[in-house]
Amino acid sequence: MGILERGMFQYIRAVELSPSAYTCRGRFPMTLPAIQRLGELELHPNVSFIVGENGTGKSTLLEAIAISCGFNPEGGSRSFNFSTNDTHSDLSDFIKVTKGAASPDDGYFLRAESMYNLASNIDELNEDDGELIRFYGGKSLHAQSHGEAFVSLMMNRFGGKGLYILDEPEAALSPTRQMALISRINDLVKRQSQFIIATHSPIIMSYPNAQIFDIENGYQIIDYKDTKHYAVTKEFLNNPEKMLKILLED
Repeated sequence: MGILERGMFQYIRAVELSPSAYTCRGRFPMTLPAIQRLGELELHPNVSFIVGENGTGKSTLLEAIAISCGFNPEGGSRSFNFSTNDTHSDLSDFIKVTKGAASPDDGYFLRAESMYNLASNIDELNEDDGELIRFYGGKSLHAQSHGEAFVSLMMNRFGGKGLYILDEPEAALSPTRQMALISRINDLVKRQSQFIIATHSPIIMSYPNAQIFDIENGYQIIDYKDTKHYAVTKEFLNNPEKMLKILLED
């Protein structure tokens, strides 16, 4: 099956901020301008990239979407319920997720910051069910490097016809592995999957069957080459000596 047309196998159509959220304007995460401006965000049926500077609220938004869809706040599939540190915001209580007509057979919430805890929980669950580890490449994620664990999870655990929410997956991946991730995303989109991805990576966000939402500018849909990430990276790589001279001036 080719790349999906809008409306076909789209598991989440939109995310909307509830009016009741404005009663909490004085506390986090409603103190974040990007969350205040959320309104209604209509997602792409294949891949939606959420981009913006550090601290703008990308991870907070993805976390709230994931929780609203039944995922564990610290990551994993809907069957995971471990908790090592209850630090997630209550934004999920104030957003409405509009689902599509189809329901996913698979799903995963992957966040870089809690990957260690996720790997530990997988090992614990595998003690009771020795078959679980085969869905992660047949080897404990702790026995692999951070990047290898990410790749193993995405290649072995993500099965298609799924909703996959990825928070900064590039954190553990080399440029080569980021390109491999693009290929894997494309394979899974062809298998009726939908992705929502927060990223800083100009490599990952180059995936063409997608929309890029700039969280700093009212969730404006932005062309790939108009993103800061592309422009800054291109400028640096085209003239690293000049850029380093500016950066390292006394």
